[in-house]
Amino acid sequence: MNITWIGHSALKLEGSKIVYIDPFLSGNPKASMGLANVDKADVVVVTHDHGDHLGDGYAICQKTGAVFVSFFEIAEAAAKKGLKVEMMNVGGTVVVDGVSISMVPAFHTGGLGGTATGVVVEMDCQKVYHAGDTGLTMEMKLIGEMYRPDIGFLPIDGRFNMTPRLAAKAVELLALPKVVPFHYDTFDAVKSSPEEFKNYVTGDCEVIILKPGDRYEL
Repeated sequence: MNITWIGHSALKLEGSKIVYIDPFLSGNPKASMGLANVDKADVVVVTHDHGDHLGDGYAICQKTGAVFVSFFEIAEAAAKKGLKVEMMNVGGTVVVDGVSISMVPAFHTGGLGGTATGVVVEMDCQKVYHAGDTGLTMEMKLIGEMYRPDIGFLPIDGRFNMTPRLAAKAVELLALPKVVPFHYDTFDAVKSSPEEFKNYVTGDCEVIILKPGDRYEL
């Protein structure tokens, strides 16, 4: 599987299918691509409806015919726009075109539904944990035990989610073999340091620091 960090919290997963997670492209000053560059997608996953996560989720599905996956209230809004949707909620798993999406807890607010979530996406026998926006929580220990992700993407901006020090503790709780910090330096209010995060991480976890547009082969 190839994973591209588009910028902020937006990921593109490429394997047997093409999956976008939290595709904040339009209006994202650090995005490495725009909506015009999206020519194919099979699944779009959204962790919550803040604008920097919902982003172009609806528009990508309208353009490509991709299935929109999110928790009930956001998926319900997408369905009213005529999109193909899979509704779910925390603790559930849905499978779309062979791609498994499991919804896990996150400690963060949202508009529709009032909350945010994280997701574990499994494709081609590889699991990616996208934490969305979240504070540090002991739920991460269970996420690690029950889903055993191969790589995790953790927010480190320190204002709307975890500081680098707290995100490093999350790595420990999740028992991640590989981790990528994201959700930082997009705007002045969310300046943070991936190097500081890396210095806090202990144990055998490989810390991978990407730039927007970088692709990582899992």
